[in-house]
Amino acid sequence: MQGTRPYFIRAIHDWIVDRQWTPYLLVNAEWPGTELPRAYVEDGRIVLNIGPNSVRYLQLGNDEITFSARFGGQPMQVRVPIAAVLGIYARENGEGLFFDGDEYEPLPPVTDGAGGSGSEPEAKPRPALRVVK
Repeated sequence: MQGTRPYFIRAIHDWIVDRQWTPYLLVNAEWPGTELPRAYVEDGRIVLNIGPNSVRYLQLGNDEITFSARFGGQPMQVRVPIAAVLGIYARENGEGLFFDGDEYEPLPPVTDGAGGSGSEPEAKPRPALRVVK
């Protein structure tokens, strides 16, 4: 089942841009699959300006966010898995939306079956609702 995070990211991004503010993305830079300018990572996190004047080819997809930007004058293709996004907010006033960093868990490494343990990761119990009277 698809999570709601990518939809919230797109909605808040549109809201920020409509007000002519600057959208900033707070990212867990240690998340597997991130492709980021490592020189700008601090304490395992990075803040990325994803405003229309700062990036090209911005794609806010359901699985990842991608764009092209310059860092220190050098062009780079950036890739951020949705699970690595910790928040999206406006530079001008800090308004936006922040996510629980524990909502997603990194996927276990994929093995080809030749040398792997062959065990499946443990399934988490599904959430359940209970009527309380």
